[in-house]
Amino acid sequence: MSFGSRARAAMDAFGPLCVGIDPHPGLLEAWDLSDDVSGLERFAGTCVEAFAGRVAFVKPQSAFFERFGSRGVAVLEHTLQDLRHTGTLTVLDVKRGDIGSTARAYAQAYLDEDSPMAADAVTVSPYLGFGSLEPFLAEAERNDAGVFVLALTSNPEGPEVQHARGASGATVAGSVLANLARANAGAEPMGSYGAVVGVTIGSTQEDLDVNGPILAPGLGSQGGTVADVDRLFASVRDRVVPSVSRDVLAAGADVGALQDAAAALNDQLR
Repeated sequence: MSFGSRARAAMDAFGPLCVGIDPHPGLLEAWDLSDDVSGLERFAGTCVEAFAGRVAFVKPQSAFFERFGSRGVAVLEHTLQDLRHTGTLTVLDVKRGDIGSTARAYAQAYLDEDSPMAADAVTVSPYLGFGSLEPFLAEAERNDAGVFVLALTSNPEGPEVQHARGASGATVAGSVLANLARANAGAEPMGSYGAVVGVTIGSTQEDLDVNGPILAPGLGSQGGTVADVDRLFASVRDRVVPSVSRDVLAAGADVGALQDAAAALNDQLR
Protein backbone atom coordinates (compact mmCIF):
# COMPACT_ATOMS: atom_id res chain seq x y z
CA MET A 1 0.00 0.00 0.00
CA SER A 2 1.17 3.52 -0.74
CA PHE A 3 1.76 5.90 2.14
CA GLY A 4 -1.34 7.83 1.12
CA SER A 5 -3.42 4.66 1.38
CA ARG A 6 -1.87 3.68 4.70
CA ALA A 7 -2.35 7.19 6.07
CA ARG A 8 -6.02 7.13 5.09
CA ALA A 9 -6.50 3.75 6.75
CA ALA A 10 -4.74 4.88 9.94
CA MET A 11 -6.81 8.08 10.15
CA ASP A 12 -10.02 6.12 9.64
CA ALA A 13 -9.03 3.63 12.34
CA PHE A 14 -7.57 5.93 15.00
CA GLY A 15 -8.56 9.51 14.15
CA PRO A 16 -6.40 12.22 12.58
CA LEU A 17 -4.11 13.12 15.50
CA CYS A 18 -0.33 13.09 15.23
CA VAL A 19 1.54 13.09 18.55
CA GLY A 20 5.06 14.47 18.62
CA ILE A 21 7.80 12.64 20.48
CA ASP A 22 9.85 15.65 21.61
CA PRO A 23 12.17 14.74 24.48
CA HIS A 24 13.43 18.25 25.17
CA PRO A 25 15.09 18.94 28.54
CA GLY A 26 12.01 20.52 30.12
CA LEU A 27 9.85 17.48 29.42
CA LEU A 28 12.49 15.06 30.67
CA GLU A 29 12.63 17.06 33.90
CA ALA A 30 8.83 17.18 34.15
CA TRP A 31 8.78 13.39 33.84
CA ASP A 32 11.45 13.09 36.58
CA LEU A 33 13.89 11.70 34.04
CA SER A 34 17.57 12.53 33.74
CA ASP A 35 18.67 14.69 30.82
CA ASP A 36 20.89 11.99 29.36
CA VAL A 37 20.64 8.93 27.15
CA SER A 38 19.09 6.87 29.94
CA GLY A 39 16.30 9.41 30.40
CA LEU A 40 15.87 9.70 26.65
CA GLU A 41 15.50 5.93 26.31
CA ARG A 42 12.86 5.74 29.05
CA PHE A 43 10.95 8.70 27.58
CA ALA A 44 10.88 7.24 24.08
CA GLY A 45 9.96 3.77 25.33
CA THR A 46 7.04 5.18 27.30
CA CYS A 47 5.80 7.05 24.23
CA VAL A 48 5.95 3.90 22.13
CA GLU A 49 4.00 1.96 24.77
CA ALA A 50 1.41 4.72 25.05
CA PHE A 51 0.80 5.55 21.40
CA ALA A 52 1.62 2.49 19.28
CA GLY A 53 -1.60 1.13 17.82
CA ARG A 54 -3.64 3.95 19.40
CA VAL A 55 -2.97 7.04 17.28
CA ALA A 56 -2.59 7.33 13.53
CA PHE A 57 0.80 9.09 13.56
CA VAL A 58 3.70 9.84 15.85
CA LYS A 59 6.33 12.42 14.94
CA PRO A 60 9.74 11.99 16.59
CA GLN A 61 11.76 15.21 16.45
CA SER A 62 15.20 14.05 15.40
CA ALA A 63 17.08 17.00 16.91
CA PHE A 64 16.15 16.04 20.47
CA PHE A 65 17.71 12.62 19.89
CA GLU A 66 20.71 13.86 17.92
CA ARG A 67 21.79 16.19 20.72
CA PHE A 68 23.00 13.09 22.62
CA GLY A 69 25.24 12.03 19.73
CA SER A 70 25.45 8.51 18.35
CA ARG A 71 23.81 6.94 21.42
CA GLY A 72 20.83 9.28 21.04
CA VAL A 73 20.55 8.42 17.36
CA ALA A 74 20.57 4.74 18.34
CA VAL A 75 17.57 5.41 20.62
CA LEU A 76 15.81 7.08 17.68
CA GLU A 77 16.52 4.06 15.48
CA HIS A 78 15.08 1.69 18.09
CA THR A 79 12.03 3.93 18.56
CA LEU A 80 11.27 3.90 14.84
CA GLN A 81 11.79 0.13 14.66
CA ASP A 82 9.56 -0.49 17.68
CA LEU A 83 6.73 1.45 16.03
CA ARG A 84 6.87 -0.51 12.78
CA HIS A 85 3.90 -2.75 12.00
CA THR A 86 1.86 -1.40 14.93
CA GLY A 87 -0.64 0.43 12.74
CA THR A 88 0.77 3.78 13.90
CA LEU A 89 2.77 5.56 11.19
CA THR A 90 5.99 7.41 11.91
CA VAL A 91 6.73 10.89 10.57
CA LEU A 92 10.40 11.60 11.21
CA ASP A 93 10.76 15.36 11.69
CA VAL A 94 14.16 16.23 10.23
CA LYS A 95 13.31 19.00 7.73
CA ARG A 96 16.16 17.99 5.44
CA GLY A 97 16.83 19.71 2.14
CA ASP A 98 19.85 19.41 -0.12
CA ILE A 99 20.77 18.71 -3.72
CA GLY A 100 21.83 15.82 -5.91
CA SER A 101 23.66 12.90 -4.34
CA THR A 102 23.44 14.44 -0.85
CA ALA A 103 19.64 14.66 -1.03
CA ARG A 104 19.60 11.08 -2.31
CA ALA A 105 21.69 9.94 0.67
CA TYR A 106 19.33 11.67 3.12
CA ALA A 107 16.37 10.07 1.37
CA GLN A 108 17.93 6.61 1.60
CA ALA A 109 18.76 7.15 5.28
CA TYR A 110 15.16 7.91 6.23
CA LEU A 111 12.94 6.29 3.61
CA ASP A 112 14.68 3.13 2.40
CA GLU A 113 12.80 0.33 4.18
CA ASP A 114 16.11 -1.48 4.80
CA SER A 115 17.67 1.50 6.59
CA PRO A 116 17.97 1.22 10.39
CA MET A 117 16.38 4.69 10.61
CA ALA A 118 13.55 4.07 8.15
CA ALA A 119 10.36 5.98 8.85
CA ASP A 120 6.98 5.90 7.15
CA ALA A 121 7.41 9.56 6.18
CA VAL A 122 9.85 12.42 6.57
CA THR A 123 9.65 16.22 6.65
CA VAL A 124 11.69 18.16 4.08
CA SER A 125 12.45 21.77 3.16
CA PRO A 126 11.85 22.94 -0.45
CA TYR A 127 13.85 26.16 -0.31
CA LEU A 128 16.61 24.95 -2.63
CA GLY A 129 13.87 24.64 -5.24
CA PHE A 130 11.09 22.07 -5.39
CA GLY A 131 13.07 20.10 -7.96
CA SER A 132 15.77 19.46 -5.35
CA LEU A 133 13.25 17.22 -3.54
CA GLU A 134 13.06 14.74 -6.42
CA PRO A 135 15.35 12.19 -4.67
CA PHE A 136 13.02 12.22 -1.65
CA LEU A 137 9.89 11.79 -3.78
CA ALA A 138 11.52 9.02 -5.81
CA GLU A 139 12.75 7.14 -2.72
CA ALA A 140 9.33 7.50 -1.12
CA GLU A 141 7.67 6.02 -4.20
CA ARG A 142 10.07 3.07 -4.24
CA ASN A 143 9.38 2.28 -0.59
CA ASP A 144 5.66 3.21 -0.30
CA ALA A 145 6.72 5.98 2.07
CA GLY A 146 5.63 9.60 2.41
CA VAL A 147 7.13 13.09 2.28
CA PHE A 148 5.80 16.20 4.02
CA VAL A 149 7.03 19.45 2.45
CA LEU A 150 7.18 22.74 4.34
CA ALA A 151 4.69 25.16 2.77
CA LEU A 152 3.12 27.58 5.26
CA THR A 153 4.85 27.23 8.59
CA SER A 154 3.69 28.80 11.84
CA ASN A 155 6.94 30.50 12.85
CA PRO A 156 6.81 34.32 12.60
CA GLU A 157 9.79 34.42 10.24
CA GLY A 158 8.11 32.10 7.72
CA PRO A 159 6.20 34.71 5.66
CA GLU A 160 9.48 36.45 4.77
CA VAL A 161 10.17 33.59 2.36
CA GLN A 162 6.85 31.79 1.97
CA HIS A 163 4.82 34.88 1.00
CA ALA A 164 7.44 36.19 -1.42
CA ARG A 165 6.31 36.23 -5.06
CA GLY A 166 8.23 34.94 -8.06
CA ALA A 167 8.22 36.16 -11.64
CA SER A 168 4.93 34.36 -12.32
CA GLY A 169 3.21 36.24 -9.51
CA ALA A 170 2.69 33.11 -7.43
CA THR A 171 3.94 33.02 -3.86
CA VAL A 172 6.67 30.60 -2.85
CA ALA A 173 4.14 28.73 -0.72
CA GLY A 174 1.66 28.66 -3.58
CA SER A 175 4.30 27.20 -5.88
CA VAL A 176 5.14 24.49 -3.35
CA LEU A 177 1.47 23.58 -2.97
CA ALA A 178 0.93 23.53 -6.75
CA ASN A 179 3.93 21.24 -7.23
CA LEU A 180 2.60 18.88 -4.57
CA ALA A 181 -0.80 18.80 -6.27
CA ARG A 182 0.88 17.85 -9.55
CA ALA A 183 2.95 15.14 -7.86
CA ASN A 184 -0.22 13.66 -6.28
CA ALA A 185 -2.43 13.97 -9.37
CA GLY A 186 -4.73 10.98 -9.82
CA ALA A 187 -3.71 9.23 -6.58
CA GLU A 188 -6.48 7.52 -4.61
CA PRO A 189 -7.61 7.72 -1.86
CA MET A 190 -4.93 10.42 -1.63
CA GLY A 191 -1.33 10.96 -2.63
CA SER A 192 1.73 10.25 -0.55
CA TYR A 193 3.26 13.73 -0.74
CA GLY A 194 1.89 16.10 1.88
CA ALA A 195 2.25 19.73 2.88
CA VAL A 196 3.14 21.21 6.25
CA VAL A 197 0.75 24.07 7.07
CA GLY A 198 0.69 25.57 10.55
CA VAL A 199 -2.59 25.79 12.44
CA THR A 200 -1.61 29.25 13.71
CA ILE A 201 -1.04 31.01 10.36
CA GLY A 202 -4.39 32.79 10.75
CA SER A 203 -5.70 32.58 7.20
CA THR A 204 -4.50 32.00 3.66
CA GLN A 205 -5.70 32.51 0.13
CA GLU A 206 -3.60 29.59 -1.10
CA ASP A 207 -5.22 26.44 -2.46
CA LEU A 208 -4.49 23.79 0.19
CA ASP A 209 -5.96 20.92 -1.84
CA VAL A 210 -2.80 19.02 -2.83
CA ASN A 211 -4.65 15.66 -2.93
CA GLY A 212 -2.42 14.55 -0.09
CA PRO A 213 -2.23 14.75 3.70
CA ILE A 214 -1.74 18.12 5.41
CA LEU A 215 0.47 17.96 8.49
CA ALA A 216 -0.74 20.81 10.70
CA PRO A 217 1.49 21.63 13.68
CA GLY A 218 0.69 24.30 16.25
CA LEU A 219 -2.31 22.81 18.01
CA GLY A 220 -2.49 23.36 21.76
CA SER A 221 0.30 25.14 23.62
CA GLN A 222 1.43 26.94 20.46
CA GLY A 223 -1.95 28.66 20.31
CA GLY A 224 -3.90 26.67 17.72
CA THR A 225 -7.38 25.37 18.52
CA VAL A 226 -9.69 22.76 17.06
CA ALA A 227 -11.85 25.64 15.82
CA ASP A 228 -8.80 26.97 13.93
CA VAL A 229 -8.35 23.57 12.30
CA ASP A 230 -12.00 23.51 11.22
CA ARG A 231 -11.85 27.05 9.84
CA LEU A 232 -8.46 27.07 8.12
CA PHE A 233 -8.74 23.62 6.56
CA ALA A 234 -12.47 23.55 5.80
CA SER A 235 -11.93 22.53 2.17
CA VAL A 236 -9.53 19.68 3.02
CA ARG A 237 -10.66 18.78 6.52
CA ASP A 238 -10.72 15.03 5.92
CA ARG A 239 -7.01 15.01 4.99
CA VAL A 240 -5.67 17.19 7.83
CA VAL A 241 -3.28 15.65 10.37
CA PRO A 242 -3.18 18.03 13.35
CA SER A 243 0.04 17.62 15.29
CA VAL A 244 0.50 18.21 19.00
CA SER A 245 3.32 17.50 21.42
CA ARG A 246 3.35 19.29 24.75
CA ASP A 247 -0.41 19.25 25.37
CA VAL A 248 -0.37 15.44 25.31
CA LEU A 249 3.11 14.81 26.71
CA ALA A 250 2.36 17.11 29.65
CA ALA A 251 0.16 14.29 30.99
CA GLY A 252 3.40 12.84 32.31
CA ALA A 253 5.14 9.52 32.35
CA ASP A 254 2.07 7.41 33.11
CA VAL A 255 1.12 5.40 30.03
CA GLY A 256 -2.59 5.47 30.79
CA ALA A 257 -2.60 9.23 31.31
CA LEU A 258 -0.82 9.75 27.99
CA GLN A 259 -3.33 7.51 26.24
CA ASP A 260 -6.24 9.37 27.81
CA ALA A 261 -4.83 12.76 26.78
CA ALA A 262 -4.36 11.64 23.18
CA ALA A 263 -7.80 10.03 23.06
CA ALA A 264 -9.51 13.16 24.41
CA LEU A 265 -7.87 15.37 21.80
CA ASN A 266 -8.62 12.88 19.04
CA ASP A 267 -12.29 12.90 20.05
CA GLN A 268 -12.38 16.68 19.74
CA LEU A 269 -10.78 16.52 16.31
CA ARG A 270 -13.21 13.88 15.08
